[in-house]
Amino acid sequence: MDDELRERIETEAEKHALVNAVKHESEADVGAVMGPLMGENPDFRQHGDEIPGVIGPVVSRVNESSVEERRERLAELAPDWLEEIESEDEEDDQILPDLPNADDYDQIRMRCAPNPNGPWHIGHARMPAVIGTYAEEYDGEFILRFDDTNPEAGVGRPMLWAYDEILDEIDYLGFEPAEVYRASDRLETYYDHARDLIEKGGAYTCSCSGEEFSDMKNSAEACPHRDKDPETTMAEFEAMVDGEYESGEMVLRVKTDIEHKNPALRDWVGFRIIDTPHPREEAEEYRCWPMLDFQSGVDDHLTGVTHIIRGIDLQDSAKRQQFVYDYFDWEYPEVIHWGHVQVDAYDVKMSTSTIRELIEDGELDGWDDPRAPTIPSVRRRGIRGEAIVDAMVELGTSTSNVDLAMSTVYSNNRERIDDDANRYFFVREDHADFTLAGDHPETAHPPVHPEHEDRGTRDIDAGTRVRVEEPDAPDDGERIWLKGFGCFRREDDELTYVGDDIAAVREEGVDVIHWVPADTAVLTRMRTPDGDVTGYAEPGFRETDEDEMVQFERVGFVRVDDHEEHDESVAYFAHE
Repeated sequence: MDDELRERIETEAEKHALVNAVKHESEADVGAVMGPLMGENPDFRQHGDEIPGVIGPVVSRVNESSVEERRERLAELAPDWLEEIESEDEEDDQILPDLPNADDYDQIRMRCAPNPNGPWHIGHARMPAVIGTYAEEYDGEFILRFDDTNPEAGVGRPMLWAYDEILDEIDYLGFEPAEVYRASDRLETYYDHARDLIEKGGAYTCSCSGEEFSDMKNSAEACPHRDKDPETTMAEFEAMVDGEYESGEMVLRVKTDIEHKNPALRDWVGFRIIDTPHPREEAEEYRCWPMLDFQSGVDDHLTGVTHIIRGIDLQDSAKRQQFVYDYFDWEYPEVIHWGHVQVDAYDVKMSTSTIRELIEDGELDGWDDPRAPTIPSVRRRGIRGEAIVDAMVELGTSTSNVDLAMSTVYSNNRERIDDDANRYFFVREDHADFTLAGDHPETAHPPVHPEHEDRGTRDIDAGTRVRVEEPDAPDDGERIWLKGFGCFRREDDELTYVGDDIAAVREEGVDVIHWVPADTAVLTRMRTPDGDVTGYAEPGFRETDEDEMVQFERVGFVRVDDHEEHDESVAYFAHE
């Protein structure tokens, strides 16, 4: 093999080694390089016995370089290959389907339109997770609009504190709306569009009872008020705006097709009278309120929404709104319909009204009770918003109902917290106490984190007695390894120290268990989705900070909540 050929082999080998390392985000492998190298260079084959020795040092040099250096070198030697890898990476990273007709719009604008009638349950997180992700992918905008145009008493009535609560929850999920609207601030805008619609002959005032109109609608029979002249309709609508009618006395209907095959689309209500004042001071004087389909349809157009995601059960909303859009000669946004999301792992129904009732009845402590399937609850348990977003995005936008496994959220969260979560011992309420015997050390030294030796050890004064969980208690005569402390043999109610030779664990199968010193352990209440668990944490747990995430070894990850209440510490269980 002459020097020129050797140089060619080294150059080609370097390119293939770089591709192998960059593509798989790992060190290059000589065997993986050989195949494509020989396949693309048939003239190398006659030197097959020598080539491994030539490319070995090349692969080693590539592996010694940093990730960024590898990409820079590949960009220099084979930019087309790097571009191909990056293109494949983009395809692999894309979980959500492309937005329909996205290229037809100068900027993608999508809206999340919650009713501020309480904090969000976990299912509500799907909308901001997906539209926020789309906005990032398309360099678009996430719009938040509070659809708060139903001030009637009941589960749908807005709650003043819920506006800020929902904004805070969106921030927790990792997004910031480009614009925030409150529909209750926009009544005059809806009135103006209603007036325009009346002038176009697209709406009429109706004083029929709900039952009377329903009978006519289902029979495809026109309401006797349908042919009112626009002037009469306008006057009666202004009387609605001025509060001259009581609830149920008059409505404004959008004129559609009274013989439409779907009765739900026939002359639907656009405005009605609600006597209950709105809870917001800025809107409390209004009595004439738009129905959601009218309000939302107008707002989507005026705020430049390009794509709407809504539940598959709301297909009629788009059809109703299309009539309004046709009257005004507007282009309707692209619509994506998806199925409902169900969440496992909870006994409480994922329903705002149900959760509120349970709170009011005292069966739940509040919206952040760990038994409640709500955003405040998982947040207090220490679940990161990104863990929820990733799980929701993975569900895609299927029209079928989908199930969210909380185990997926927990797995995502574990990846984010495990590295920073220091370890502590926690013995649950079903425990056994033993007196220590033998010439044992006074202090145990379990690691702060098993994968970070630089963090050192926890120093636990064992005292004279230790507490272990009942299922971990050895039978009389059996040995047990108290983690960070040593090996002990049970003799009646004593644990006698027998040494610190780890071979007992590695070669003889002695079980390693967690424990706490009985006399100085910290009374701790661990709040979980299955109810509260009382136990004892090692003394150092008392020094942790509120909101800190730690792992109770062999129990699970928890968020530190409080160290003061009733002389006990409180932790919220996140997951195993």
